[in-house]
Amino acid sequence: MRASHLLLMGLVLATGGTASQAAEYQIDPAHSFVQFKIQHLGYSWLHGRFDAVSGTLRYDAGKPSESAIEVTVDTGSINSNFAKRDEHLRSADFLEVAKFPKASFKSTGFKGDAKGGTLSGVLSLHGVEKPIQIEVTTVGEGKDPWGGYRAGFTGRYTMTRRDFGITHDLGPSAEVVQLEFGIEGIRQ
Repeated sequence: MRASHLLLMGLVLATGGTASQAAEYQIDPAHSFVQFKIQHLGYSWLHGRFDAVSGTLRYDAGKPSESAIEVTVDTGSINSNFAKRDEHLRSADFLEVAKFPKASFKSTGFKGDAKGGTLSGVLSLHGVEKPIQIEVTTVGEGKDPWGGYRAGFTGRYTMTRRDFGITHDLGPSAEVVQLEFGIEGIRQ
């Protein structure tokens, strides 16, 4: 349930769009998210999110291969809708927030078109850096009601907890975490 996985998805999302030239975007934290889903003991699903997501992206629908994203997630912002569980998820058993307060994703390349594709990059989570790939889709882009311009993307990534040093035993059905990202950027 790492924030860094969620960040990776956000980076993937930053590669789609329809702008005619590369532009810099600030990630809108009020309209961006990193969500996770993991099986609970093989009997049900636990859903949660990270409430603090920030970063930047560069996007050009005409040259999607030149798009890039950097996302940071505050791991302490984990929210599973149950305070006692969130406290445990912040502990040394899982995210070790005191030692690793941030997770991040930095893209290294994109293959696809303005509708979507595969975003490659490095996910840093729980003190481990790993290259990953995120499948991303462009949601849309255009003017907002306040005179700005926005672009939005979604992505998905499935991670194995042990790959990032999160080894607390939750049973075999809880080894993988499904991450979903939604990134909305405001052109600067």
